[in-house]
Amino acid sequence: MRTDEKRLRPAERPTTRDLPRMSRTRVWLFGSTLAVYVAIVVGVLTTSKLVTLDWQVMLWRPYKQWPQIHAFLDYFVVLGQRGPTAVMVLAWLGWRAWRYRTLHPLLVLGTSLLLLNITVGAVKYGLGRLGPHYATTVGSAEMFAGGDIFPSGHTANAVVTWGVLAYLATTPRARRLGSVVSALLALGVGATTVYLGTHWVSDVLLGWAAGLLILLALPWFEPAMARAEEFLVLAWARLRSGTGASGVTVRPTVGPVLVSQRTAAGTAGGPADGLSGTVTGTGAGSDEDELPRETVGAGARGATTATAGATAGPASVATATGPHAPGRPPTGRNERTPLTPVGSRRPPVERPGRPTTPLAHQQVRGRGIAG
Repeated sequence: MRTDEKRLRPAERPTTRDLPRMSRTRVWLFGSTLAVYVAIVVGVLTTSKLVTLDWQVMLWRPYKQWPQIHAFLDYFVVLGQRGPTAVMVLAWLGWRAWRYRTLHPLLVLGTSLLLLNITVGAVKYGLGRLGPHYATTVGSAEMFAGGDIFPSGHTANAVVTWGVLAYLATTPRARRLGSVVSALLALGVGATTVYLGTHWVSDVLLGWAAGLLILLALPWFEPAMARAEEFLVLAWARLRSGTGASGVTVRPTVGPVLVSQRTAAGTAGGPADGLSGTVTGTGAGSDEDELPRETVGAGARGATTATAGATAGPASVATATGPHAPGRPPTGRNERTPLTPVGSRRPPVERPGRPTTPLAHQQVRGRGIAG
């Protein structure tokens, strides 16, 4: 059980005012980054100096210049893969969501990854650029050839995934520290892909720009995330409280109410009991709390039902054939009325006796006496 000292104080809970807002500076940065993004795409499409730089770095083969760090960078580049990084960041943000009792961190991560898949994936498959290992013509841009490396997905994913941690920081100091760490990781992952020869330099530049655009645009999606969080919290509360979508409480169906077996005639002191037809009282002085008695024996149930229907009406007939009335103790197994009459149902039949044949020694003895 949590004590009051372990409960979070209001000052420790994150508020919407601590989150980045779409300020004028942020809008200016978004516009500048978008201009750089478009310039890189145009430069590659027109086979400008940027494509020449791509070929120069590729032919230089950095992985042959520093082979001693090749093994380390093979593992370091995993920090840009979407699956492992998403699992690591999701674990941290899931703990934060549980601690602060809010879905906002998870919604921010989901929204950023969704935007990343849509924007980067569409450009990748739309332009279809081939990678350095699959290039066919020296100096060409290798565009619209069925590839999927422009922009760099590792680089853009590193910018978005690690940048979300800085975006969700609750203090200015933590936000600055997170921004520096995420920027270093994104720069390192992008440079590693160039070192390994899996991406052109222009791929990495466009990946940095694509990831930064997503981070800068997240405040525009805050109202939608707030509505989604409100809807999910309300749906979960209704599910736990047992209410439906309309807000009406769903109650279990109540079965039919059992009616007392005592008939109106018996209660008023009438001459006949509503269940078995026996006399239970003759006037107002009779005991009204006495329960009706049922004759135990073969065929008693049928007689009881018929008598009840004739004396007390339909209500008593319905209760006589139903289960025990409230207040009457259940009968034991040996006290219950048998379901079938005692004995055989087949009427007795007189069978003629079978003639007996005298035994052999009796026949011999009889002949000896007669002779």
